[in-house]
Amino acid sequence: MHYTPPPRDPKAPPIRINLLSDTQTRPTPGMREAMAKAEVGDEQIGDDPSVNLLCERVADLLGKEAAVFMPSGTMCNVAATLVHCRPGDEILAHETAHVIAREGGAHAALGGFQIMPLKGADGKFSPETFQAALHPRSRYQPPQTVVSVEQTANIGGGTIWKKADLDAVVKIAKENGMATHMDGARLLNATVATGISPRDMTAGWDSAWIDFSKGLGAPIGGVIAGSREFIDEVWRWKQRLGGSMRQAGVCAAACLYALDHNVDRLADDHANARALARGLSQIEGIEVQEPETNLVFFKPDGAGISGEKMVAALRKRGVLLAMMDGRIRACAHLDVTAAMIEEMVTHVREIVRTQV
Repeated sequence: MHYTPPPRDPKAPPIRINLLSDTQTRPTPGMREAMAKAEVGDEQIGDDPSVNLLCERVADLLGKEAAVFMPSGTMCNVAATLVHCRPGDEILAHETAHVIAREGGAHAALGGFQIMPLKGADGKFSPETFQAALHPRSRYQPPQTVVSVEQTANIGGGTIWKKADLDAVVKIAKENGMATHMDGARLLNATVATGISPRDMTAGWDSAWIDFSKGLGAPIGGVIAGSREFIDEVWRWKQRLGGSMRQAGVCAAACLYALDHNVDRLADDHANARALARGLSQIEGIEVQEPETNLVFFKPDGAGISGEKMVAALRKRGVLLAMMDGRIRACAHLDVTAAMIEEMVTHVREIVRTQV
């Protein structure tokens, strides 16, 4: 189990500091106004102007020919692999990747694919590990059809794939006739942190998508981009999976607002994550992974308290976090302020001191 949500306690105090995930963000007043004023139409037949504009902007942002609006990032991943692969094919991905750990076995259940888990530090495999996992084409082994990377690597600590490694993986994949897919759930966190443009970060990748319901603050949606032929086939699977919508411009307007107002401010989340890590690391016995983006993973075991007990103690103080892969994950986002970060550190310090 990679993710353990905190137990629901009806007697627990209201949540004042929500560090559970960047999916916890609420639409801002400006975003709600944009949604209310959205031009809409029937998205399923291509007649929603707000959806069409969003897809055009994301395709241009990622340097691809076309894009399609999807209800969720998981549907982006699933539809992409259903297009890239055939039943019995093999996908290569890091062992902690979302496609393995968090999508309910959808790729096996819906496509009949198997996923080869690749090892590597901080949620990333090396080009050398990828190369070593490839086998000669043989009727005895499944066709290795697609390689998938997650930018940023969530369970790895919100870590960023280096551009050189992404390029090397693309080169190896193309030399071996494989498709390339980028799970870009927090892609814009990576581009803001590195200064590399989204177009450059996704160059060479056959399919890539960005999630609007995490750090960008929209209530729903992801947009996947690729060649026109690829997107035509993604649309077929979107229809089959029940993902086609009607007046989806209401949701697309939130995503357009996010592109205009919430991308550059991701740097604030990164700064808050660094401040949290810095504060926690000053508490004796707290082991903290240095954050690269907006995720902070830490373990309090060295202070004589388990992660589960720490999460429960913080929840009693109105702070919401969860265990993930044996560590506590705190996620900075647009609804988290610098003052909340300071308060969170104070609570952890007091819990360590009192052990309650």
